Amino acid sequence: MLLEALEAPHAVARQLSHDEKQYAEFGDFLRGTTPNSILTVARGSSDHAAHYMAYLIMSRVGRLVTSLPMSLITLYHSQIDCSGLVSLAFSQSGQSPDLVAPTQFFSRGGACTAAFVNKLDSPLALAAKWAFPLRAGNEKSVAATKSFIAQLVAGARVVAAWKQDPESMAALANLPDALARAADQDWSEAVEVLRDVDRLFVIGRGTGMPVALEAALKFKETCGIQAEAFSGAEVKHGPMAIIDEGYPLLVFAPRGPAQAGLLALAEEMRSRGARVLLAAPKKTPNVSLPISETASADLDPISAIQSFYPMVESLARARGMNPDHPPFLAKVTRTS
Repeated sequence: MLLEALEAPHAVARQLSHDEKQYAEFGDFLRGTTPNSILTVARGSSDHAAHYMAYLIMSRVGRLVTSLPMSLITLYHSQIDCSGLVSLAFSQSGQSPDLVAPTQFFSRGGACTAAFVNKLDSPLALAAKWAFPLRAGNEKSVAATKSFIAQLVAGARVVAAWKQDPESMAALANLPDALARAADQDWSEAVEVLRDVDRLFVIGRGTGMPVALEAALKFKETCGIQAEAFSGAEVKHGPMAIIDEGYPLLVFAPRGPAQAGLLALAEEMRSRGARVLLAAPKKTPNVSLPISETASADLDPISAIQSFYPMVESLARARGMNPDHPPFLAKVTRTS
């Protein structure tokens, strides 16, 4: 897991050096069609990556995006109207039947279907009309790291191509160097704080929410910690009632419109006695876990998760667990 997490900057550089024409053509298509509806199709870490792209589309392009409950197709056999539909599927293996079946259904119905996968010969890639390789390379670890980061980058590339935004494209070009710096950030304080905990809140908002969701998943699967992810706004609607003296919180507060509210929440929880680990840019007051800034605030969450992965791998080992072999889990999850 650690080796593959540290390979992510190289995987991102590899992806960015390929398929520029295909992304540009997809951007041209999206601008020319004005979709009636946009769906993401994904599970687990891939769903978190899809959530990131969806947030960028909604905030930067102004088009609403919905996450598809796959059972509508696989179990309820709903006859969804495919006219003007764009379906965007994310998967590392491209083998899960509950991603393949909706993509096949939408393709047959005339929708625009795209798949972002690590293997172009996978069933999901073959079911889609557009297939974008992640180019993350072979990933043996059950807990996805570099492939998740590659998915985040692929989503950002789609939005940059859709907008024809040269600033976003330039920021992406500089991302591998930023990720290399992020991989070297010292997040060891989190290992010391979380070594013996059994529960944890992970807080994010906006473009940082997908990495909060991903972090919570990794705490569960590699460390055995009951971690729950909440929006910085949603946590005040009930969950904060259980936050008391010493309760651990990891707050992702990268740059952007959501940062001020997240910093205020971190300070409020700290005043209540919570043990707050604040992931934020270095110059932020009370920062525990430094986030390396990228060339765009939209990309800072990618830098944050790059720093998180080596930390959580180290935390798992400090807790006596093997992050390379999480209990009861397999690399490819087949659900229907």
